[in-house]
Amino acid sequence: MDSMEVSERVQDLLSVLDGSDEIFLSRWDRPRTIRHKGTRDLVTDTDLAIEAYLKEHLRDVVPGANFMAEESAKETLPSGTCWIIDPVDGTTNFAHHFGDTATSVALWENGKVVFGAVSAPVRGERYVAERGRGAWLNGRPIHVSDVSSCSDALVATGFPYSVHEDMDEVLGNMRILLDATVGVRRCGSAALDMCFVACGSFDAYFEGWIKPWDIAAGWVLVEEAGGRVSGRSGAPYQFHTPILASNRAVHEDMVRVLALNTER
Repeated sequence: MDSMEVSERVQDLLSVLDGSDEIFLSRWDRPRTIRHKGTRDLVTDTDLAIEAYLKEHLRDVVPGANFMAEESAKETLPSGTCWIIDPVDGTTNFAHHFGDTATSVALWENGKVVFGAVSAPVRGERYVAERGRGAWLNGRPIHVSDVSSCSDALVATGFPYSVHEDMDEVLGNMRILLDATVGVRRCGSAALDMCFVACGSFDAYFEGWIKPWDIAAGWVLVEEAGGRVSGRSGAPYQFHTPILASNRAVHEDMVRVLALNTER
């Protein structure tokens, strides 16, 4: 599918994101109001403003849908028809005026993500995917890479807010990834890491600590771009478990490599 042909609901979502992008960019060069949810877990006034805007305007896109949004979520798993929202993924990047930060929105319906979008206004990039229709970057079709060997793969990862408490496991994962691949990158936005797999910039992405709103839109993006998303062992992915997303060609090798850290 060469052109971006999406449903009316996706078109409406993209219109809402136009508005949230305006909020994002209007605050980009302004001083940040920052508070700590945890030692390393930040929230800014922009997170709160964009989340409120999205919840207000998405109500009309899918009437009756629930919301699971990072700054207000009371549930740990989506249920029914549910918008899964991260208003500013990569808040620490945003707080430090580093442009790898994005808004991620996905719709959960009938037990799966049916469509999603990741908008990175500072980068001028918007990634969109709809189940069964394809994946696009700024309206152009995207596809995962064709790298077939772990030794040639560029892999993304992330670190948890509990990095000091989980240092041994974090370093164990990094050690085996650095040894088995051509390189490892840590950008600080899981949503964008998944997008970069979808468009072929990264060949795989692995993270052991992740929340649904970080990767819901990226999940459908990777799969619609021809890739694969699973748990660390290769089993079907479930929220709140380690995630492995890849171009499909290196997936089994990545599963084998990551198993080395669970065997020690």
